[in-house]
Amino acid sequence: MPLSRTTSLLAIYPHITSRDRQLMQLLDDHQVLTTGQIHRALFRCTRRTCQVRLTELAALGLLERFRFVRDGGGTQPWHWTLGHHGQRFQAAAHHRPEPTPRAARQTIERLSANPRLNHLVLTNEFFIQLTVHALRHPPARLERWWSETEAVRQFRTVTPDGHGLWRVGDAEVGFFLEADTGSEPLGRLVAKLDSYAQLGQESGVRYPVLFWLGAELREDHLQRRLRAMPGTALVATTTHDRDPAERVWLPGGAVDRVRLIELPSDHGKPIAANPNFGDKGAFLP
Repeated sequence: MPLSRTTSLLAIYPHITSRDRQLMQLLDDHQVLTTGQIHRALFRCTRRTCQVRLTELAALGLLERFRFVRDGGGTQPWHWTLGHHGQRFQAAAHHRPEPTPRAARQTIERLSANPRLNHLVLTNEFFIQLTVHALRHPPARLERWWSETEAVRQFRTVTPDGHGLWRVGDAEVGFFLEADTGSEPLGRLVAKLDSYAQLGQESGVRYPVLFWLGAELREDHLQRRLRAMPGTALVATTTHDRDPAERVWLPGGAVDRVRLIELPSDHGKPIAANPNFGDKGAFLP
């Protein structure tokens, strides 16, 4: 049975593992993950074992789940987010005010009804794939995974779907992600490049803008537009069905694909407007 809404967090602590804490932090940062995404990123065991553990965490009130009927029949996978006790735990861990049961429920309901939910899940899928690749191919590592909210808060003048730092050995590349569902006109995608170019001029931060597209035909059309415009920002494209860490990225106007780690990248200048550097000018991963 689920625990009472007034249960002390201290009573729940003996049930929480280090992996559970990792999961709650991921959900705190990125709002929602599906069962499959959680299984691939955090569990080295069978999917069934993952499902059982998630159900246990839901019974503790640490997680909540929802799913919808597919348009063509059947149901979508379970979508997991923080439950009331999970939100309380994260609030305590980060010195935030504790949410009331009503506020926690509203957060969950607004997320489940968010018209951009599928886009959010798609964006998180990109980073989950990099996480899984790193687990299977050391010394690759996803050094940074910022959500849209965090990226906008840190960089201020650009609005990517996400931002990351990808490292392989001594090489490192920063990137901004534009996860495309196919719902926006290509002209609107291209128009976003102006703000990235402006960021480079002001702070020196020049990261490739990764357009992650749903179909090869859409990628072809976008590449044609990129070839017809001046190179104001670094751009690379690929499709959802390819491993984003591999040799799948086609830079704007190029003919050969390269690996993610091979894309050009510049962390910028150590100035106050650049979140890559701390107070002492040291680079922050």
